[in-house]
Amino acid sequence: MPITKSAKKALRQNTKRRKVNIQKKRKIKNLFKDVRKLVSEKKYSEAKKILPLVYKNLDKTAKKGIIKKNAASRKKSRITKLINKIKT
Repeated sequence: MPITKSAKKALRQNTKRRKVNIQKKRKIKNLFKDVRKLVSEKKYSEAKKILPLVYKNLDKTAKKGIIKKNAASRKKSRITKLINKIKT
């Protein structure tokens, strides 16, 4: 347990930030699940509608430093490739 006043405050900040970061990562995972489900059901147009939301969330989390920039780019690429695969 922290002893100094500043260490106590740092701990409080850390727990709040961790909670927010976990929520944002969970949001991305749930969007990916939704897209994969739509792809498995061959619903191209609905999957395509969710894609901008996926991009937005990935870009925001990368900007905040929750995930790395290249990781966000890789995930965007893979999910787009998956959606385009059912198009053909």
